[in-house]
Amino acid sequence: MIYLASQSPRRRQLLDQLGVRHELLLAGPDEDAEALEAVIDGEDPERYVTRVTAAKLDAALVRLQRRGLPRAPVLCSDTTVTIDGRILGKPADAGDAFAMLSLLSGRTHRVMTAVAVGSSERREAAISISEVDFAPVSAAEIQRYVDGGEPFGKAGAYAIQSQAAAWISRIAGSYSGIMGLPLFETAQLLRAWQIEF
Repeated sequence: MIYLASQSPRRRQLLDQLGVRHELLLAGPDEDAEALEAVIDGEDPERYVTRVTAAKLDAALVRLQRRGLPRAPVLCSDTTVTIDGRILGKPADAGDAFAMLSLLSGRTHRVMTAVAVGSSERREAAISISEVDFAPVSAAEIQRYVDGGEPFGKAGAYAIQSQAAAWISRIAGSYSGIMGLPLFETAQLLRAWQIEF
């Protein structure tokens, strides 16, 4: 059994797909989990996603100890979208979502997902980097997608498993990594911990 320190239903679904038994280890009301995702000016996207994942793991391990839960490895992950060296996190509002999707329209961007498994004594980490090509998307299509509420809570303002899939002409890399948890890299990390699935 492992703990999953993530609110993402997609990450839970992907762990279920692997057959990994897990329990949620979510931040409490006293924790500002979103603050961990703050971008440092000039930060490289790969460094950013790796740093944020490590910070999430640190916070989750403190949470585990504070709650007195049985010991087990903790899995954390973070995903970011990057284009032109910019980090596109979760949109702040509808205008931000519209601007992000307009920037991605007709262009290639990268999706980076870092994953870490750790305990107070040991940690292992990996990163998955994929390329995604968006076809040109009209302003009306983008607005309908934003109005539907799908962009919120998602890096780059879209989910590959949503209606936005109709805009994706090509991916090179990991579909599950673009969803938020690269299964190949995750499986390798879990095997290193002798987690059976």
